[in-house]
Formats: sequence, C-alpha cells, structure tokens
Amino acid sequence: MASQPSGPPGPPEATAPPRASGAAESESVGTVVVAVVTNLGIAAAKAVGGIISGSSAMLSEAAHSVADTVTEVLLLAALKRSARPADEAHPLGYGPERYIWALLASIATFVGGAVFAVYDGIHTLLHGEDPGDPTVSYVILAVAFLLEGYSLLVAWRQVRGEAARLRAPLGRYVKHTPDTAVKAVLLENVAALIGLVLAAGGLLGAQLTGSGAYDGVASLLIGLLLVWVAWELGRSNAQYLIGRPLPAATRAQVREELLSVPHIEGVLELTTLVQGPDEVLIAAKIDFHDLASARQVEAACEDAESQLRERWPSIRRVYLDPTPTPAGPGRPQQVTPRANP
Repeated sequence: MASQPSGPPGPPEATAPPRASGAAESESVGTVVVAVVTNLGIAAAKAVGGIISGSSAMLSEAAHSVADTVTEVLLLAALKRSARPADEAHPLGYGPERYIWALLASIATFVGGAVFAVYDGIHTLLHGEDPGDPTVSYVILAVAFLLEGYSLLVAWRQVRGEAARLRAPLGRYVKHTPDTAVKAVLLENVAALIGLVLAAGGLLGAQLTGSGAYDGVASLLIGLLLVWVAWELGRSNAQYLIGRPLPAATRAQVREELLSVPHIEGVLELTTLVQGPDEVLIAAKIDFHDLASARQVEAACEDAESQLRERWPSIRRVYLDPTPTPAGPGRPQQVTPRANP
C-alpha cells in the first residue's frame, strides 16, 4: 500500500462533530429544490422579456436560467443516488456517484448557458440588433433579482452554518467543501445576480444610445461568467472523483489517535479518502507491539476504529493492516512511532 502523498488541502477540518448525514442531506436537498423552482419560473419570464425587447442579453439570461434548472435537477439526482446504502454490487457505497452527476451538471452549465451566451453576444456584436421596448424586461429582471436573492440567501445560510459548525473560515469552506451540490447552488446564484446586473446594464446602454453593441457585450460577459462557474464546479468534482484525502492537519490527528491505542507502536502508512460530504475511508498499515497476542491485536483494531469514529463521525470505514516495521538497508521507513512518555 503506497503512502498518501501530501497535496492540496482537502475539505475543511471537522473540529466539531458533524451532523447526522440524514439532516445534512435533507438540508442540501431543500436548498437545491428552492433553486430549481426559482430558476424554472425565472427562465420562462426572461425568455418572454427577451422576445419582447429583442435583447440578446435577456435571451442569454434565459439560457442561463434554463442551464441552472437542468444543473439543479442533476444535483437532485446526485443527492438521491449517492445516498443509497452499500450493497453487494457496491460494497463501498454510492457516495462518489454524487460527484459524477455534479460533474455532468457543470457540463450542462457550460453547454446550455455559456456557449449560447457567448455565441449570442458575438452574433449581436457582428450583426447588430434592433432594441425593442425594454420596460417588460426591466420588470422581469427586478423580480428575478428578488427571487435569485432569496435562493442565494437559503444557500448562504446553509454554507455559513456549516462553516461555523466546522470552525472553518467561510472562504476556505466554500473552496474545499466536499458538498459540491451546495457549492454549485451558491456559485450559480451569485453568477445569476451578477448576470442580471449585466443584462440590465446592456438594456440600459442600448436604450440610451440606440446601439445593440451594449447588449451584445453584456451577453458576452454573461457567457464568460458562466464559463468560470462551469470550470470551478467541474474542477472541484473531478478532484473528488480522482480521490482527495483529508487535510494534512486532520491526517496528522488521525495518526495521533491511532498511536493512542494500546499495543499500537507505529503507523507505517496512512491513506484517507473522502467519498462524500459525510463519508470518509481510513486505511493504514499498523506496527503492533511484538509481544501483543492475537486477541490484543484484535482488541486494538476495534478500539482504534471506535475512537476514530467517535472523534470524526464522518469516518465510515476503517481498515487496519497489521504490518511489521520494515528493516534492512535500502528499505525506506515511513513510520510514525509512538511518542515516549
């Protein structure tokens, strides 16, 4: 078993006991459902406003909301399918499936929103457009801003509460949280509010000057904003699909916890794997005391698992491999020895 290489920090360190996974799952589902219902109505309203005003920025915003709706439906699928318990076909559970669906959601954001918005913006800049009456569009944008703001508030409260519970800085939590569904809703709502401001600016510029260039620039900027959101979400989910460890500080604490168990003399190798927001796997090669009996080794393994799960309830699986300390020249030792009293 290879030792876990140090890399970029993983999810925020849980210094407070995590909630029950059912409560966390329910709150995440509620956040996504609010976003789905909000975006579905907004998409239809923006499309009507875009058709009436002839605004490419409004049509880009309609595509943006449609992409967000598809994204959030995929996120709901991710939450539901990843919550299934382990079975014979999938002995480690379905946790990582959450990241597959969330990755597809980021692709939907890129294809359904970003590509359309960039294309429509470039088309408007090259061929121009005849601005229509923007009054209806202004009203739609104002209502959409209020609805998107409410959806953002719901997501923001969950993110802020989770960061406070884990005693993690808010920015670091958002960047490294393994709950990529809530992160997606948060980023999409922020992007939606920025997009609404850009669309309003494009409408106002076209109204004041009679030139559709402002509207085209607004559409292009909305598209570039969605490219960034899709990239950020795709990168986050891809990292967890490939496999991310616990943060370095938490890995060090896991080693200390293992070494506190009687009859454990050293931790030769330690591998940690985040399989979901509340699902972590621990595997380690352990050097037990040479004079420990088989019964004592078995008891030590049980005690180690109990202590780890008590301190970090998100640890679901613990695999300990009794392994003697390697000896001899040319054989590197990666051992964390027990500290002398």
